[in-house]
Amino acid sequence: MAENLVVYATVHQPRRLRLPAQVVPAGTAPESISDFLFDEALDRHYFEQVAASSYTPAAAMFIDLTRRGWKMSIGFSNSFLVQAERWAPKVLAGFKKLCASPNVEIVNVEPYHSWLLYLDIVGFKEAMLTGRQRLEELFQKPIAVTDTTEMFMSNDVYFALQQCGFNAAFMEGRDWQLGWRESTHVYQHPLQRLKLLIRHHDLSDDVGYRFSNRHWKHWPLMADTYAGWVRDTWGEIVALGWDFETFGEHHRRDTGIFEFTSVLAQELKKRKVRMLLPSEAAAELGARRLEVPVNEYGTTWAGEGGMEFFLGNEAQQGLFRLMHHAYSKAKLTGDPRIVEIARWLLQSDNLHLIQWFGRWGSEAEVSAYFTPDEWWELGALGILREQQRVYINFIRALDEYAK
Repeated sequence: MAENLVVYATVHQPRRLRLPAQVVPAGTAPESISDFLFDEALDRHYFEQVAASSYTPAAAMFIDLTRRGWKMSIGFSNSFLVQAERWAPKVLAGFKKLCASPNVEIVNVEPYHSWLLYLDIVGFKEAMLTGRQRLEELFQKPIAVTDTTEMFMSNDVYFALQQCGFNAAFMEGRDWQLGWRESTHVYQHPLQRLKLLIRHHDLSDDVGYRFSNRHWKHWPLMADTYAGWVRDTWGEIVALGWDFETFGEHHRRDTGIFEFTSVLAQELKKRKVRMLLPSEAAAELGARRLEVPVNEYGTTWAGEGGMEFFLGNEAQQGLFRLMHHAYSKAKLTGDPRIVEIARWLLQSDNLHLIQWFGRWGSEAEVSAYFTPDEWWELGALGILREQQRVYINFIRALDEYAK
């Protein structure tokens, strides 16, 4: 039975596209192109909404819990940090206070929350190293453990992260990746050193997605029940991966999510479940050097665990091609300011927000939930058309820079 537990939460807000799309006027300076591509007013609206419902109260809750022995790790996308610095310094101060605890470990994530790793693996390495430096300077803590985008892991990404010097990384645990192995151990790719902490898919989603679902057979989920599930899980360790927004935004306060979490800390203690930081788990439980060959096809924690959630319909595939062309055209300019914009245009959210096209069911409902309400005024096809136009306008605006 699992006696050890790692808790990991990611904090992220995207840079939303400006829809309807705006033409970038000829002669626009590179530093001003973003004004025609991204909707800062919309970002601020949603940031402040989530800050009130989740970031502020959840950070306060975890500050209290860490004082009483709760351990957790947190990853921050750079788009969240940029927005917090601009519009909510008190929110950022709350996270700094939480992360100052010795019971909190900072996890590096892909700063753009993008699919840069698919287009430019060397650029991905550079972004991960730059992101780590920013986080270390901001939170004044060394970082040894990493995540990517949507917990993506593939063979080449594993080696890229190992070359970056990380000691451990998170990976989604699905049967088609693990084979006969359980997700409740620390692994590494054969003959390599980077440790892998495997997210327990079912137990993570019991809280992350199903907690407030009144049609779920286990609703309402009680803290003592959940703590029992963790303790009774076969293996050495359970790694839970959640969006930080789970607490107060995805599951509102009136669902009981805050009370559940506070009581969970007590119930875990009763069952002698030991909470570990990721680096502690990697060092202690990784000593056995258990191996799992990391698949060439990337795993994510979305949907069925592969890239189908992001590339499973024609609209997503078409937009992904435009992402390729936008990044390639930006590289041709040789202007780092323009390349930086193109990297922001690679955000996974832009594919996530149109997952619903041609689909139905719970995954499509999740995607539609995250699609800004303001966009629906364009209609479903209008959203797809205007998204594509943002990329086309950017590509065409670079004509004068790529000569």
